[in-house]
Amino acid sequence: MMILVVNAGSSSLKYQLINMEDESVLAKGNCDRIGIDGHISHKTFDGRTVDADVTFPTHTEAFMKLVEVLTTGDASVLKSMDEISAVGHRIVQGAEVFDRTTLVTDEVIQKIDDLQELAPVHNHPHALALWACKKVIPANVPQVVVFDTAFHQTMPAKAFMFGLPYEDYEKYSVRKYGFHGTSHRFVSAALAEAMGKDIKDLKIVSCHLGNGSSITAVDGGKSVDTSMGFTPLDGILMGTRTGAVDPSAVTFVANKHGFTPSEMSDYMNKKSGFLGISGISSDNRDITAAAQNGDKRAQLAREMLIYQIKKYIGAYAAAMNGLDAVLFTGGIGENSDDVRKEVCENMEFLGLKLDNAANDGVRGQLKKISAADSKVEAWIVPTNEELLIARDTLALVQGL
Repeated sequence: MMILVVNAGSSSLKYQLINMEDESVLAKGNCDRIGIDGHISHKTFDGRTVDADVTFPTHTEAFMKLVEVLTTGDASVLKSMDEISAVGHRIVQGAEVFDRTTLVTDEVIQKIDDLQELAPVHNHPHALALWACKKVIPANVPQVVVFDTAFHQTMPAKAFMFGLPYEDYEKYSVRKYGFHGTSHRFVSAALAEAMGKDIKDLKIVSCHLGNGSSITAVDGGKSVDTSMGFTPLDGILMGTRTGAVDPSAVTFVANKHGFTPSEMSDYMNKKSGFLGISGISSDNRDITAAAQNGDKRAQLAREMLIYQIKKYIGAYAAAMNGLDAVLFTGGIGENSDDVRKEVCENMEFLGLKLDNAANDGVRGQLKKISAADSKVEAWIVPTNEELLIARDTLALVQGL
């Protein structure tokens, strides 16, 4: 049984074709620059590739090209799209409308589009991609949507509500939603399996660290709090995003610059974070190199990141009344041994003690990195959101 996993952006269409019998990736790629000019990069499991400029006026043309490269030419892996059992789509914002994986219908697509005000960069492109997929993929192939926000729907009101008047929640759905839920759900379950324990018995702090970062308290397999809020701007310092900021600082800076609300949003989302603090780059690797060469602003950016991660670990241990494990995932979490080391330093009071030898040089592999006598375990757990989407899609389709 083969599942096509799709992750659509405003100008991109990333995909993976997964054979669910052994969960191997048969092909993956990206239709990029949709609505601009267009480019496709496609690679099969055995190294065959397609790399070409193609005109993509809309997502429909991108899906048509996706189907073409999967089924024809030197890099094909299918005889026809009838070999696909289902299509699974990643959707960023499901709000309180969607708290679980859902079968795609015209009504579901419209509801996703109706939520675009809560995620303007993501939900409308998701809806466009879903309509395009319906045009191109055979009608007998079921399609499924998996929501980033669904995992966090278990948060209690005391964790997701803001201190704004309650009417703003009732009328405008203003609350903490949290993001990276698909990743947090995958890695926390993978960690429980690696530890040989039932996830219902574990209190985990999951640190998804990358260009976008979020930290989640997972108690008994359920999200009880998370660092990202109403949008993915909240929480810790990120590549170009501020993380948490005093709201009065936002209005103060906007007035000083003469920014409109949308301009201030752009300033906080695209020009801040590592980039804004360091003045060098939004990439942690560049920040690390500059910091090691003595750049003071790069050093500050790193110190802010480490400090903020530590604060969330401590806060979430308090919120869960205990802590069994801390896991690191995402581009930085999986590959930056120095970030993991600095986060775990001086955390013995919490029962967390790193094994430096186990941590050093490890990149992207499932591994325990805490010391033998550490009461709280530390792990690297590679994330695989596409596989979780495929698993969710398969489970829903098999239940039809």
